[in-house]
Amino acid sequence: MHFGQVANFKTESNLELERMQMALNANLKKSIVIKEIEEAHEDFHARYNCKEKTYRYIINNEKTPSAIYRALEYHIPQKLDVEKMKEASKYFEGTHDFKGFKASGTSSKSSVRTIYKASVEKCNGRIIIELTGNRIFI
Repeated sequence: MHFGQVANFKTESNLELERMQMALNANLKKSIVIKEIEEAHEDFHARYNCKEKTYRYIINNEKTPSAIYRALEYHIPQKLDVEKMKEASKYFEGTHDFKGFKASGTSSKSSVRTIYKASVEKCNGRIIIELTGNRIFI
């Protein structure tokens, strides 16, 4: 699986792509890095032309939280039943109205989403939940 976020912007710059990438990386926050850069069609929009998105949620299911990854994962020290979570994840697959997950004030008119794949895996004290769909609420 390839991790990343696609973004786009319009410019009239004549800068070579490689130099533009270097310039962007020099001016962005250290937590953001441009790994690849390419020219796209004028009508391309990173948000609206996306065919699917995958979101990964991580639960630290160990006794103590991680100091390093604290902001990137949920900490639940109580033992969770991963097999039951795997079974339950399949109920997310398909087209459903996720109105209960929709944040108040969102600009999205519809809360209907199609989840193509939902998975739960245990990996070294962490539970990885991945949802792939046409549009997903964060």
